Amino acid sequence: VWRETVWTGEPEKSHAFNGWASPTCATNGQHVVAFFGRGGLHGFRVDGQKLWSRDLGTFEGQWGTGASPMIVGNTVIQNCDAEVKASIAAFDLETGKTVWETPRDVPQRGGWSSPVMTHGEKREIVLNGFNGVTGYDPADGKKLWFCKSFAGRGEPTAVPGDGIIFMLNGLQGDFYAVRPGGQGEVTSSHIAWHTPRKEKRDQPSPIVAGGVVTVVSMDGVGSSYDEKTGSVLWRERLGGNFTSSPIAANGLVYFQSDSGETVVLKPGAKLDIVSRNALPASGDETFRASLTPSRGQMFSRSNKTLYCLQSK
Repeated sequence: VWRETVWTGEPEKSHAFNGWASPTCATNGQHVVAFFGRGGLHGFRVDGQKLWSRDLGTFEGQWGTGASPMIVGNTVIQNCDAEVKASIAAFDLETGKTVWETPRDVPQRGGWSSPVMTHGEKREIVLNGFNGVTGYDPADGKKLWFCKSFAGRGEPTAVPGDGIIFMLNGLQGDFYAVRPGGQGEVTSSHIAWHTPRKEKRDQPSPIVAGGVVTVVSMDGVGSSYDEKTGSVLWRERLGGNFTSSPIAANGLVYFQSDSGETVVLKPGAKLDIVSRNALPASGDETFRASLTPSRGQMFSRSNKTLYCLQSK
């Protein structure tokens, strides 16, 4: 329908599991915003009219960038973590002008995690990081609170629940829940629960559905936790390797493996695999992007192909 080259040049260094199109575009139905790390942040109308472009820095680091933009009202929020300079910033959707920018206290060694918004009357931007999770005021970017994590690597996103935020570390460490609404250092006051988690590595974000929180590690071990207490309900190997974050739809959760197989679970106190579905992918395709449902269709992207699925 339309195509636009937004930047040409030498991109930042990136890990083999990453790339230069990891951040997901953000849209409100009228605008679409795309982030490419050193390649900048770019605003368009959905019909392809280019509105603005912003250079946000060189993004020096070992693993590249992966943070997706988030649209909040008339602004777009972007995590600009990097080894040399780290910040979170808001830009006007129509003009791209900076609305606010807040330095990140400790360089986060990348920029993998995307900001999310809490539920409820007092809304906060929550952003995972290398050594903890931080809450910000969406109006002016003011840092509200910080909670230290149990291990490093903050690529899984924070996942809001009912008055609580579920946090997962990238490295081996405890799974924990934080109550929003704090001020300053809240590590000792606002952790609702934490549960030891001994999986090797976690990159997929948790998913909340059916009163439980379900997680799958990169090496395919699935676990389910009670969202109120953090107690482990079940832990089983699902098979395969997983990079992408899961989605929830129609009371089910969907985990797509790196090979393109989707394991569909009914969330609950026991493991209930509803189905396993494989795409007709070639042997050299890798699926590290999350599934995307839209208007009765499901989209899946490998490193080579975009698939569209629809019920018969």
